[in-house]
Amino acid sequence: MSNLRETLYLELELKIKTNVEGISFDPQIFRHFDLGGRYQEEIHGGFEMAYETHVGIKFPTGFRSPNGLVYALRWDRRSTYSLINENGTYYLAHHGKVIFPVEFLERPDYYAKKTSDGTSMSTIVRFGQYGALTVCYSNECALKEKDHDCKFCNINATKDAYAEAEGIGWKNPKQVGETVAAAYSEGARHLTITGGFVAERREVEYYLDVADSIKEHTGLDDFNGTACVGAPHDLGIIDKYKEAGYRTIATNIEIWDRNIFRAICPGKELQCGGWEHWVKALEYEVEVFGRGKVRSNIVAGIEPKESTLEGIEYLASKGVICFASSWCPNPGSALAGHRSPEPAWHIDLYYKIAAIYRKYGFTYDELYDCYAAPTSIVHDIYRIEEALLPAFKAQVA
Repeated sequence: MSNLRETLYLELELKIKTNVEGISFDPQIFRHFDLGGRYQEEIHGGFEMAYETHVGIKFPTGFRSPNGLVYALRWDRRSTYSLINENGTYYLAHHGKVIFPVEFLERPDYYAKKTSDGTSMSTIVRFGQYGALTVCYSNECALKEKDHDCKFCNINATKDAYAEAEGIGWKNPKQVGETVAAAYSEGARHLTITGGFVAERREVEYYLDVADSIKEHTGLDDFNGTACVGAPHDLGIIDKYKEAGYRTIATNIEIWDRNIFRAICPGKELQCGGWEHWVKALEYEVEVFGRGKVRSNIVAGIEPKESTLEGIEYLASKGVICFASSWCPNPGSALAGHRSPEPAWHIDLYYKIAAIYRKYGFTYDELYDCYAAPTSIVHDIYRIEEALLPAFKAQVA
């Protein structure tokens, strides 16, 4: 068991390295690949996470390591990590030397279905592994109207690039309800509703309508949903999300250092009450939803590590599970072309975050229920420590 954990931690550190540095490959490597059939294709429902756009060229959404960790496929043709195909088998390599064979993620059955209005369900609800779903209902952010986009974000650029080619756009509540019901019938068990900024009143009305539609189509009063929303000016609005049936709530502060927050997130500073209001909103959300049922996120690598850890520790002490996602300088964002810190910086950060979570007693189930992507590094640390991966069961058998 200890040897398996050591191997998994090596695979986990490699996952972080490929997240930060990307993976290079010739797009033609997938020309005979059953993408969109057996294997799950990438759909740009929110952000382009590759280091350059690839309109009209489909990529797999990710793959598994030999012991079951889920890797994202972030394309960067400059990376020293690469995907190669030898006689029909795909391998992850470094400087051309094979590391291990990869298993691409299979496409869920509901991706082949359509809603009652004829829309492909694959464009409505993204499948993110471990039974988790994400709806990015708005593929653009209204902060752009005053040039107040967050500097690291490319949601508007992604919409401009991919909306027509991939048929993505605003998702109405009925489409969401029908698709979630189809996915839940196949074993999905958690849903996050998120999107770019829209007018506050429009946002809350939409979330309430979506909750009603999901309950109607699934027959579930508790559909294990996370409402990912901006900090409302009227904090009393937060109660409405709880009343509508969302089990958890998320409000992403993005940057903890308040001065860097002002510079990187001008819209959240000038239009949404500023850093202090975002912190107050998170603390109020704990009062409404309870400890461990509120999530935030920091984009890791833009501010000093100590600042990020200070924010995660403070919020954890208040009952908020604050994640950190490795900053990828996305194409189309104001910070495109910049560099994220080296992988070792991120590796150290994630281990320290996991230690903070354990210090405050957060469980794996709490992490799962409040986060949109349970393939995160800290989720994996918990899976390794608590022997939750299939590889552990196979070893015992």
